[in-house]
Amino acid sequence: MTEDVLTVAPEDTLGEAAAKMTERGIGAVIVSDFGRMIGILSERDIMRAVADRIHSSEARVREWMTADPITATADTSPDEAGRIMLEHGFRHLPVVEGERAVGIVSIRDLVEAQLKS
Repeated sequence: MTEDVLTVAPEDTLGEAAAKMTERGIGAVIVSDFGRMIGILSERDIMRAVADRIHSSEARVREWMTADPITATADTSPDEAGRIMLEHGFRHLPVVEGERAVGIVSIRDLVEAQLKS
């Protein structure tokens, strides 16, 4: 699990979010409103916007994010996180404590955990 969670605001543009993701080399960001997770924006969401010929400097994160995503908790095992991700076709799964995102599990995290065991 990545604990250094990058967040963006719902009013940020897709271009701003994509630049932050590229800078950090990550595939998803948490969308946060006053510290409360309200969604997740992934590279797939951005690709949908690009395919629809949306201008990244005009489109807002809130228009393309996945609102109220399925989440895990710190108690969720890697096997269970993997099952959730496989079942729903996710590459990223937010980890929450209450309404606050405390991490994101990625497919890479699960592969690394498997290789270390």
